[in-house]
Amino acid sequence: MIKYTIKRLLQLIPTLFVLTFIIFFMVRLIPGDPVEIMLGTSVDRSHIEVERERLGLNDPLPEQYVNFVVDALHGDLGTSIVSGKDVGAEIKKRFVPTFILALGGTLVAAVIGVIFGIIAATHHNKFLDNFIMVISLTSVSTPSFFLALILMLIFTVWLGWFPSVWMGTFSWKSMVLPIMTLGTQAIGFMTRTTRSAMLDVINQDYIRTSKSRGIPNKIVVYSHALKNALIPIITAIGLRFGGLLAGATLVETVFSIPGIGRYLVDGVGNRDYPVIQGTVLVLAVTFVVVNTAVDLIYAFVDPRIKYD
Repeated sequence: MIKYTIKRLLQLIPTLFVLTFIIFFMVRLIPGDPVEIMLGTSVDRSHIEVERERLGLNDPLPEQYVNFVVDALHGDLGTSIVSGKDVGAEIKKRFVPTFILALGGTLVAAVIGVIFGIIAATHHNKFLDNFIMVISLTSVSTPSFFLALILMLIFTVWLGWFPSVWMGTFSWKSMVLPIMTLGTQAIGFMTRTTRSAMLDVINQDYIRTSKSRGIPNKIVVYSHALKNALIPIITAIGLRFGGLLAGATLVETVFSIPGIGRYLVDGVGNRDYPVIQGTVLVLAVTFVVVNTAVDLIYAFVDPRIKYD
């Protein structure tokens, strides 16, 4: 297990270098000159070239890439072309609300989705199974902005329980509706994944043998079936967390949350290379780390897995 852990951690190094290469050169493919967007097209071309030279945008791309990687290794993600602020400091400040949104949405989806999936699997092809599948399909198909507006109408306008926008400082009440929006959308995905995994296990011979021996159904379901169905469920949870972390932009916009997603969108609109590179790199690294952690968890939840 220790050998496998070290191996997986070492595999992160080439993965992260490939990510930096893709991020750097994909950003350069975005149409538009960041300096022209910042200064305006009416500015004299000589001023634009002077600014490009100051920012290092006229240097050869390989040299710019090496500088980007070296600075990133030292924790320096550059300075925003538009605002002049440190990108790393801005991401650090904005990452916390986004992380809380993703974590909260994942927990809501995992708890409710796994429970619904187990119920649907144990009542396969019955009314309860069909009813839960309709709910899960509805949650997956509902656009996040529409769901956010419905939740605002119910819990803000009608009941007055939670604010509809960010209150300027961190408040748990400001995070409830965004987390409910993200979590509700992910419930359908988790429900269908859990149901499928449980059905594969429930139909195995050892489950039927356990039932025939008179073992209570709850013990068979939760101690035997669920334990052996955890691998795809854990994988789905890890993927969903990464997806919510990078995909919370629309929810952050609707609820006026100063998260990392909105920061990235603003950076793309301004062709702010350091902002785009730094934000995407942080999201990508987080996603890779989460997937690596999921791989390591496999050995603890399923003793059948052997790492050579």
